[in-house]
Amino acid sequence: MADAPQMKPWIEGIEAYVPGKSTGADGRPLIKLSANENPLGTSPATLAARAAAGSPALYPDPDCVALRNAIGALHGIDPARIVCGTGSGELLHGAVQAFAGTGDEVLFSRYSFSLYPLLAQKVAATPVMAADADYAASVDALLANVSATTRVVLLDNPNNPVGSWLPAPEVARLHAALPRDVLLIIDQAYAEFLGEDEDDGGLALAARHDNVLVSRTFSKAYGLAGERVGWVTGAPALIDAVNRLRGAFNVSVSGQAAALAALADRAWLAEACAANAQAREEFVVALSALGNRGVRPLPSKANFVLVEFSGALSGQAAYKGLAERGFITRWLPGQGLPHCLRITIGTGPQMMEVAAILRDLAEAAR
Repeated sequence: MADAPQMKPWIEGIEAYVPGKSTGADGRPLIKLSANENPLGTSPATLAARAAAGSPALYPDPDCVALRNAIGALHGIDPARIVCGTGSGELLHGAVQAFAGTGDEVLFSRYSFSLYPLLAQKVAATPVMAADADYAASVDALLANVSATTRVVLLDNPNNPVGSWLPAPEVARLHAALPRDVLLIIDQAYAEFLGEDEDDGGLALAARHDNVLVSRTFSKAYGLAGERVGWVTGAPALIDAVNRLRGAFNVSVSGQAAALAALADRAWLAEACAANAQAREEFVVALSALGNRGVRPLPSKANFVLVEFSGALSGQAAYKGLAERGFITRWLPGQGLPHCLRITIGTGPQMMEVAAILRDLAEAAR
């Protein structure tokens, strides 16, 4: 008999999620381009609503009724088909927990959100990574890996850490070829950064089918990462399952108030997304000039760019060099990308400085 509580073996095998760093190795604060936070912060109207929120001595609305109504009105969704949570992470975990377990497989593209393997491992399911297509998700590769024990397919679209995006016809093709008893989760954490004519069709699929769940978050474009507010939508049975597993009173008083105000401030959101698009484009153009030095920025639809280093300048050296000059980025050896950095889009001047540093580092590495 054991003389102490024993951790379940599938939990013991988990490596905890590692968030983006905000300091250098010496503890010095750096400009944080490692966590895909909004460089413009939070809109003034949202900050005001957050400050004026109800008393923290009282429990929040456990069902987020006002927030679900507002989300439903904006996206044309029945609020009864929406669940709010502590970021989208809580809701993704609940969905995987509800439909996968021991002996099951959870499928996703090789270079996907680093939380996905943990979602499978936490419920003793097997994470399966499909081959990529130049880092991006491939519908054909995903379908080739569907087995009799596949229970959940996770698609982050736009993708993190790559920034790639599958358009509606490809997402529809993926869904159409999946068995009806396989849950397709479309993680749209970065959807607000897409252009007005870009829609992967996920919300429409979730409205029409019983095996599609779409998740979104207020952490990125809305600038509310610190409040931890997200939501999912899908068929009533899926919503019922997630509701059973989410935490009680899971979205704080201030989080609900802030998210409501953020939804209403459409002008600020448009400004933030436009600023991101411009700074991202200028950054990609600047880095593309370093192609002869083995520096390649991958096309991105999100608020970050994955940069590949295949020349004399390595990913690790670029990471250290940027940190020495005041910028912390995301080096990704744990995701099989030791030759890449994921760099959050900051302000325009910040991105031009990062590009200049990388140019100097690439020149010095020759």
